[in-house]
Parts: sequence; structure tokens; C-alpha cells
Amino acid sequence: MDIENLIKDTFTAHEHDAPDSDHVLAATRQRLDRRRAVVSPPLAAGAGVVLLALAAVAVVALNRPAPDNQVATGAGPAGGPAAVAEAPKTAISELTMPYSLGWLPPGKADYLARRINVGGSASDPDKPVYGGEYLLTVTSGRQTLLVDVQEMRMMPVEQASFKSGPGRPVTIGGRAGVESSNSGGPGGYEVYLTHPEGGSLYVNVAAQHGSTASAQQLVDAGRRVAENVAFPGTTTVTPAFGLGKLPDGLRMCAFDVEKGLSGPRTSYSVGTCSTRPAVQVHSAEAGQVRGTAGQPVQGHATRYLDENGYHTLWILKAVHDTPIAVAGTGAQAELYAVADHLVLPR
Repeated sequence: MDIENLIKDTFTAHEHDAPDSDHVLAATRQRLDRRRAVVSPPLAAGAGVVLLALAAVAVVALNRPAPDNQVATGAGPAGGPAAVAEAPKTAISELTMPYSLGWLPPGKADYLARRINVGGSASDPDKPVYGGEYLLTVTSGRQTLLVDVQEMRMMPVEQASFKSGPGRPVTIGGRAGVESSNSGGPGGYEVYLTHPEGGSLYVNVAAQHGSTASAQQLVDAGRRVAENVAFPGTTTVTPAFGLGKLPDGLRMCAFDVEKGLSGPRTSYSVGTCSTRPAVQVHSAEAGQVRGTAGQPVQGHATRYLDENGYHTLWILKAVHDTPIAVAGTGAQAELYAVADHLVLPR
């Protein structure tokens, strides 16, 4: 069975009656924070590379066609912003996840995903040191299962840490690993399998708070999810807005995509992906906008705020009625240069 079609068809078939996405997102963030306090070690990158992490998780629509959009071209005066009245149309690029899921528990599914790219080599700058994560909520009748699949490239299997109890050796899909299960307590079913490129692949299946699942159901589901993870991945997510050709020396270091009841939301970390502080570009709420009027960006009004050296450029109504924030400690001109290269919806 085609893996990407499995994911796309499962999501599409149940999108109209999926659980409350905003509620699921909030619950998953809490679950992720609780688990990481026990499981996840600090993430480290290779020599000379600093981790540029996006903390949010994201509800995503998988493999959706991208609409036509527009991006600014040209540059402003040296040291100053550019004002662009019109720009040629271009499509928002799909973003690729580093691995794909081949099986999910039956039921109505909500998807959450993110990817962090911390460096890479000059010959392959897009290859991540720490790749991606899927979080899913699968509802069948009164039962809701929470599924978390993530790469832990910096944690060898022998260093695995569990919430659910002592681990035991296991082999799943030809990969050696360690598993643990406690269906009646924290953790549910957890397994760390040897990652094909080093470190671990972590899979966690648990019943959502207020729901129940038998120990055997969690074990069977977790093992089957783990067995059907495919490397490398070709699954893609569609962001609310994109990045065009960035100014020299800058590239995307991480992305975060969300599609909930409040509409699609996206975050990027832009920088050198090394020691240079990143520029954060993200969807925002209209009520968050502050500052004084700035120069227009791609035909949109802006606001600019300097808070003790941390600068934020708000692009008003950049994604329909939603503003985009471009923020960082760099110069004002750098924020405008990044903003001018965003790919915005029409």
C-alpha cells in the first residue's frame, strides 16, 4: 500500500468529523511537555552547530495542493526597508517530512507534525541533524488514542528512558530496540528502535485522559506503527505561507505547521543554522500587534516594535486577516529583507 496515500486518505476521509483540533492541540502540547521532562535529553548538534528549536507542535493537512501566492522582489535602499506595491505570483512550496507513517490505528485522526533542521553540511544543507515528529489523536467511538512518533537522533537505544516502567529488549520490523508498557498508568506503550542513520526512533501509544484501552491493544498498535515507519519520507505538509529566496547567508533552519479550527498557522526559524541568532517568522494574532507604523511590505501595512534590542516587524493581514511577525535581535533592515522574501497568499 502506498504510504503517503494511506496518510492522506485517512485524514481527508475524516476531516469533516475529526475531534476539536484546538482542544487536541492544547492537550497534546501538555502531553508532550510532560513526557519530555522524563524522556528527552537535551538536543545537541554537530561541531559549530547550534540547535534552533521551534517549541510549538502543529496540526497539519497532509499532501494538499498549494494555492497561488505572491512574493516580493527587489530591495530597498542600503540599511532601509523596501516598499513593494506588487509582486509576481508564485506557489507556496510544500515542506517535506523526513520519514513517513505506513499504518495508523483505525478511527478518526487529527495530525500534528513539525521538523527541525539544525545545520547540515555544505554539500547537503537540507539534511537535518534532528529531523521530525508526528503527533496524532485517533478516535474510534468513545476511545481516543494518542500516538507520538519522533526521531531522537542524539539518544542511542541503550540510553532509552521510560515513564511506563523498566524496558525489555525487542525486535520490530528487523530493528532492535527496547520497549515498555503500562496501560493503566503514565506512558502507555513506548518503544525505542534503532534509527537507520543513528540514534533512536521513538513510538508512544497511550489512551487519552478519560479514555481507556487494554494493555494488549496499546502494545499491538504501538508495535504495528513502529513496524511500518518508512525511511526516507516523502510526506509533505502545506504551510500557510512560504519562504522565497532569502537574503544571502540565510536559510530555513526549522518549520512548524498547524491547521486547526482557527485556520492554518506556520512558523519558521531563519538564519545561518550555526552560531548566528535566528530570525523567527510566524503567524500571529491580530491582538498581539503593537508598535508604530512601518514601511509597507508586499502591499501590506506594517507595525514595528523595538523591545530592548529585540525587534518585531508585524505584517498586517498577510495571511487573509492574520498578521505575520518577523522578529529577532538583528538590524531592522534584516527583518524587512526577510519579510520581502516571504511567499504570501493572494
